[in-house]
Parts: sequence; C-alpha cells; structure tokens
Amino acid sequence: MNNMRMLAEEEENDDGTEVTWEDQQRINTFSKLNTRLKSIEERLEELKQEKEALDDLSTELELTDEDDSVLYKIGESFLHLPQPRAMRRLEKDQAVLSAQVLELSAGAEQCEKEMKELKVTLYARFGRAINLDE
Repeated sequence: MNNMRMLAEEEENDDGTEVTWEDQQRINTFSKLNTRLKSIEERLEELKQEKEALDDLSTELELTDEDDSVLYKIGESFLHLPQPRAMRRLEKDQAVLSAQVLELSAGAEQCEKEMKELKVTLYARFGRAINLDE
C-alpha cells in the first residue's frame, strides 16, 4: 500500500539556506568524528572482553600450585612459564590493557565533545533540514 501524502508547509525543507564551504567542512568533520567514535566503541568492547578473560585467568592462576608450570599465551604462541612468573606477566598485561582502555575512553569523550559542538552549530544553521542523529 502506498502511503503518500503532502508535506505541510512547516515540514518542507527550507531551500533558502545555502550550504557554504565552511558548513560542508563542519558536516564532513562530524561524519569523520562519528566514524572514529564507532571504531573506538568497537575496540573498547573488544578490550573489555579481553579484560574479562584476563581476570578469569588471574583467578585460575591463583588457584594453581606455585611449583606448577602453566601455559601462557604471548602473541600467537603458548609458553610454559612458572606460576609466579605467569602471574607477574598477567599483571603486566592487565596494566597495559587498562591503559589502552583509558586512552580509548578519553578519545571517545573527545569525539563526543567535538560532535556536540558541531551539532549545536549545524542545527542552529540548518534546523530540521539536517539530521545528525542516528
């Protein structure tokens, strides 16, 4: 069924607003920031899952005997490490991961801040003629 209707005058786009070069640059910047933010959010989700796995591993390693050798994954390889050395390596890996999460979170906040500023400017200029929301 075809649901065609006439737009009310107030719903029509205002063709009187001209898009300047500066406006287009703002729109492009917003788009780049939005893409970067999505990429950061995806990476943060991956890191959170990895952090959960390392936390689980920490619990398992605490339950093993200190005299035991454990398999520890470094890159694409598994190495036999004594339990105390594996624990130190795990703590180091957790610290690196936490630093990455903090860095990415800061990057996400910066993107969101810049996007908010651009939204204010672009919505003030174009009103409902532009859609910057998902």
